Amino acid sequence: MLLNLEETLTRPALLAPILLVVGYVLYQLFRPSGLPDIPIVGARPGEWFPLARARWRNTKDMKTATEIAYTQYRDRACILPVAGAGDFVMLPSKETQWLVDQPDSDIDLHQQASNALQLDYTVTDPRLVHNPVHQKLISGVLTRETGNLVPDLLDETRASVDSLWGTDTDSFREICVYDVMRRIIGQATNRVFVGLPLCRDQALLEAGMSYAQDVPLGSTILRFIPWLLRPLAAPLITLPGHIHTRRFYAILRPEVERRLRDYDARRRAEDPEKTREEEPNDFLQWCVHQAKASGDPYMYRADTLSGRILLLNFASIHTSSFAITHAILDLACAAPGVGPGFLAELRAEITGALREHGGDGVGVEVWNKRALAAMEKLDSVMRESQRVNSFVTVGTSRLVVREGGVLTPGGVRVPRGAVVCTPSYPVFHDPEVYPDPYDFKPFRFAEKRAAGPCAAEGQNGNGNGNGVMKGEEKEKSSSSSYVQRARQAFATTSHDYLAFGHGRHACPGRFFAASELKLMLAYIVMNYDFDFETSRGRPENFWFGMNRIPPMKATIRVRRRRETGL
Repeated sequence: MLLNLEETLTRPALLAPILLVVGYVLYQLFRPSGLPDIPIVGARPGEWFPLARARWRNTKDMKTATEIAYTQYRDRACILPVAGAGDFVMLPSKETQWLVDQPDSDIDLHQQASNALQLDYTVTDPRLVHNPVHQKLISGVLTRETGNLVPDLLDETRASVDSLWGTDTDSFREICVYDVMRRIIGQATNRVFVGLPLCRDQALLEAGMSYAQDVPLGSTILRFIPWLLRPLAAPLITLPGHIHTRRFYAILRPEVERRLRDYDARRRAEDPEKTREEEPNDFLQWCVHQAKASGDPYMYRADTLSGRILLLNFASIHTSSFAITHAILDLACAAPGVGPGFLAELRAEITGALREHGGDGVGVEVWNKRALAAMEKLDSVMRESQRVNSFVTVGTSRLVVREGGVLTPGGVRVPRGAVVCTPSYPVFHDPEVYPDPYDFKPFRFAEKRAAGPCAAEGQNGNGNGNGVMKGEEKEKSSSSSYVQRARQAFATTSHDYLAFGHGRHACPGRFFAASELKLMLAYIVMNYDFDFETSRGRPENFWFGMNRIPPMKATIRVRRRRETGL
């Protein structure tokens, strides 16, 4: 038997792969890391292979690893190794602004995101991510058009929430928050992306939502596979994503082709500006205009345009579903003694804002961008919920691409190919930054806004000594007060609030997302009651790799309100 085993193991067909695997493992264990000589989070003094062993320790308990990196090395850089993700050089929080200010020729966000999500394998047409021209539409046209899109968002929110939450005013019903809200987010968001009736096509929505789950799962598996073997393993691992991509394309392609034909017909018309008034005002139509203006036939292929819409579904629905799920759970699972009070304050503010910015609080026309902006307590709920539950635990990750590396303000030379980042989760839970950091205080940021003007007026040196400011001083104080208030808004980023990133590469669609999520939460708060009496408390989030995920099976009991005035 031993002889047979020996003969089997010495066969070239079997021996070569074994030697290859053993050689790769030994290479990974003994090769120089090239990383700077700084502390390694999760490593123990004197142990062999500290990086490899720290990776697995940190991966098993990312919460503790990020807290150690922040508390023990608060003012200096350290290495945070994570299995399957790499060895991060984590800079202190005070160097966040320096990091986001570096040019893309030195430190690149796009390449880091591409590596993290393995986009060359998980995206059917990688050219879409290597030339992301649609991002200009997100930061420009989408942000500018958000106010005009509010009525459509409200219409789709009303239709989807009423259908999935129910309209029974007599008894409570149980719903799975994440499952229901991802469908509502998908429908409302695609109203802006592709318009009616496709935004209500369940097959299209299901393909988009499935793809949004395929990408992170597939990329996680691929990162554990040696890079030499990834091209061989990727076709099998990414197969579900490619299947859902084809389904999405098949449903959307006829609409894209129709829009392209209509565009060409209008261009041939004698008065194209006159017929342009009949165009849909949605993201797909903006993509058509952008693609045609480029003059590149690849850009206005039906599958190219469909691919851009699919990528938008992945980027937006995934994160927005988490955000609205967290906010609803935070409100619905509040203690019976405080939950109803929170809702009463929110309803009073929403009603007042709608009346002030549109009429008597009845009708679609009162829901507009100004009314949403005036809902500061509602805005605070979303910002606070993201602070407590943020998906982002390590912020502003960038890949060093400069030859020779970069030198940080702390004097650390980070080599080319390394990933640099700053802490996010531990900053959100630092009592010196956010008092009572583990408590969900829905109006935390609204109270900061309210205190802003008073604090500005009462500061020494801002007045004439008797509490009265002169005209010029008052104008400066008012301007400063506005800036301070704006810093507490949901979509505003800072070095200690990285839920949307920070700097010039902060999430380009965050202003649209903030309006959509606030409108959705406002509609739910105004039209539904939560059963606080049977609530068993807020279910715990769980960790998936480096990210925090809401409890996807958590349920709450809801009931339609009899009279809402909306």
